This record gives sequence, C-alpha cells and structure tokens, in this order.
Amino acid sequence: MKRLKEIPYKIYLDEKEIPNAWYNLRSAMINKPAPLLNPGTLKPMTAEELAPVFCDELIAQELDNDTEYFPIPEEVLNFYKMYRPSPLVRAYFLEKALGTPAHIYYKFEGNNTSGSHKLNSAIAQAYYAKKQGLKGVTTETGAGQWGTALSMACAYFDLDCKVFMVKVSYEQKPHRREVMRTYGASVTPSPSESTNIGRKILAEFPGTTGSLGCAISEAVEVAVSTPGYRYVLGSVLNQVLLHQSVIGLETQAALDKIGVKPDIVIGCAGGGSNLGGLISPFMRDKIKGKLDCRIVAVEPMSCPSFTRGIYAYDFCDTGKVCPLAKMYTLGSGFIPAPNHAGGLRYHGMSSVLSQLYDDGLMEAVSVPQTEVFKAAELFARTEGTLPAPESSHAIKVAIDEALKCRETGEAKNIVFGLTGTGYFDMVAYEKFHDGLMSDYRPSDEELAKSFATLPKV
Repeated sequence: MKRLKEIPYKIYLDEKEIPNAWYNLRSAMINKPAPLLNPGTLKPMTAEELAPVFCDELIAQELDNDTEYFPIPEEVLNFYKMYRPSPLVRAYFLEKALGTPAHIYYKFEGNNTSGSHKLNSAIAQAYYAKKQGLKGVTTETGAGQWGTALSMACAYFDLDCKVFMVKVSYEQKPHRREVMRTYGASVTPSPSESTNIGRKILAEFPGTTGSLGCAISEAVEVAVSTPGYRYVLGSVLNQVLLHQSVIGLETQAALDKIGVKPDIVIGCAGGGSNLGGLISPFMRDKIKGKLDCRIVAVEPMSCPSFTRGIYAYDFCDTGKVCPLAKMYTLGSGFIPAPNHAGGLRYHGMSSVLSQLYDDGLMEAVSVPQTEVFKAAELFARTEGTLPAPESSHAIKVAIDEALKCRETGEAKNIVFGLTGTGYFDMVAYEKFHDGLMSDYRPSDEELAKSFATLPKV
C-alpha cells in the first residue's frame, strides 16, 4: 500500500491547468517537414491555392513551421472544460498481472461523448469554420471516432456536417453511424455513387470495402463544389497535430506533478493525430537534449506505413485530388484488407512524424490484430476499461516493453495513449472471441504494385 500513497491511481490536473495554447512541434524540429506540393506545378502549395478546400485560419496553422505556441480561442477552451483535463492513470492492476517492475501510465482520452481524442481538433476546426461564416463542413471517417467528434462539434456551433464513412466501418459499426446522425450529420458509405470520384473508384475496384483515401477524395469533391463549405480532416495534417498537443502537454504536466520522467512513450499510429499530440512536448525536449527517452509508433501489420512504406511524395487521397505530401506511404491506391478491424486505415503518415522517423528520433513497430485484441482483453480485465482497437495497438507494445522489464528487472516508466473506448467496436471483439479474426500481412508484390503508382516527384 505504500506505493499508492506515493503515486495515486489517477493523476488529475486542475481545470486551470488545461493548456491555454497549442504547441507547434515543428518549431523545435531541426529538419522541417517537407511542404505540401501542388500536383500540377509540383511547387509548394500557397494559402490562396488551399483556400477553396480549408478554412483560412486553419491554413495559416497548416503552413506555419516557426510559431511555437498558438493561443487556444476562448470558445474552444470553454468547450474543452466539459471533458478536460483528462486523467493520467497509473496501471497498477496491469502491472500486477504482468509481474513487472515497470511503472505503466496511460493518458485516457475517452471520457467524452465522442469516446476519443478526436474531439480536441474537431471543436477547433468547427470553431474556425463558424468564425469564417461557413454553412458547413465535409469530412471522412474510418472507424467513426472522428466523424462522431466532428458531428458533436458541428452541432455545438450549428454547422451542417457531411461525413463519408469508410464502407466496411459503415456496415460494421451502425451504432457509431447513428451517434453521428443523432448530432445532425449526414453519413454516406464510401466509396459511394454520390460523387464523381466515388463512382470512378467503384468502377475500378468493384465491391471494394473502401479506405480513408477514398473517403477523403469524396469529402473534398463535395466541399469544393458546394458553396459555403470547406473540408476538415481528423488526422495527418499539421494543424491536427497542433490541436492534439493538449494531450501531450497535459501528460507532461501530470508526470511533473509526481516527479516522473518517461523512459518510453508509446502511441498508436494511423495518420498520426494521437501519436503526434501525445509525443509533442516529449519530442521537443528530446530534440533539445533535455530528455532521454524512446518514442515508439505502433501501427497495424495490415497497414504498415512506417515499417514497410516508402518515404516519398504521394497523394493524400485515393482519388488524387488533394495536394502531394512527403510521407511514409504505401501508395494512395492501397486499400487495407476487409478483415482489418478498427481505424488506422490510412495509406500514409503525417509529414511531421514521417520526418521525425526518417531522422531517427522515433521508432516504429507493426503488430498483428489478433495479438492486439489479446492485449485489449487483458487490459479490459485488469484495468476495467474496454479500449478501442486503435488504442490497443499501443497497449500491446506497452505490455511487451513491460515484460522486457520483468526479464531485466528494470523499473522503467512506460507511458502510452489510451485514445478512446471500444464500446462501438463490439463486432470486432465478437470476431476475435469467436475465432473469426485473422492476421493479414500485405505481400511484397501487393506493395510493389502500389508503390509503382507513386507520382514522379
């Protein structure tokens, strides 16, 4: 019981300790992320070129490599107070089950109606859209967390919200879809017959279950062709990582309260929003020589952008209507296998995180989904929270690292991000429990075929 007096189960910050500014990790990077390119001219995208797609103030955030902090608008900060600060939890029960001397901490972002960290950026992007006088926004969603969060944020600011949901998730997660509709959003399975790009993709890939790249293309088409609308994105972009920095800033503040420095920081990686937000202050301190820690990105074996992708310029979407971004990519036409559970379905990775990984400042590992769900089940049984499949990738590697500590006797401090809850993911859990879930690894031939379509830049 002595340990409980030293460090409580949950380390809370006071409401006054919610960050009042977002931290821009790019300001600390020695090698800045490569700029977005116009696919026609192959020159860096300008604010004017991005204006038909994104909100004006979000464009300014997107293109800024130097400003260290962006003040959080009062309206957004007041909204944050509904569910922030979120707790940092010491996983005592998991530690005991593993028999490890490691100290495991997780930042829990699922304590809001949307059930995930996505709300941190959704409310910011909806605010800027409303401030600009727009009628509504369009977006894509994979597993549904982002679409749910944006629907909630748009309802708060009285904005119309059009969501293109990856078809396999639309079919597997009807309850997530209905939450979006409850908040007033329209939800369309992607690829669809309602857009030119959707019809083209369906003609090329009959019966496809879709991908984030497909859904992005459709959402962008509708945004640029509908007066008073703009497109917003839940991951990948620099602006999204900026908004998600509240996760890492709060995590660091909570650890400082108990005098703990992390040895390993672990986050799941699909497009990069959660991982980028969690690691932002720790990576800053690592770059500046103030912190010696490992930072680990965990991705699914079925969609391994970091571990098997190529670092190159590629289209951000399958329909090839978006700018080119330099990132670790599997090719914009890559579509994850239908048995891929949960989110983390994007073919590429954030340009910020890609640059950090290429610079050797971050590690990456891919894991099979059956092992991910085994870790999720153990976490649920010990810590009492049913984790989202995305978060469970980080849990899997946190457990692996804790077991290594059991072998070496080292009491390392392991920190990971619990991005959200898994209560809308019961179809995936059902398949796991019934033995119907399998592990899929793209073949070298599949990836080579996809890599062959990369633009010549």
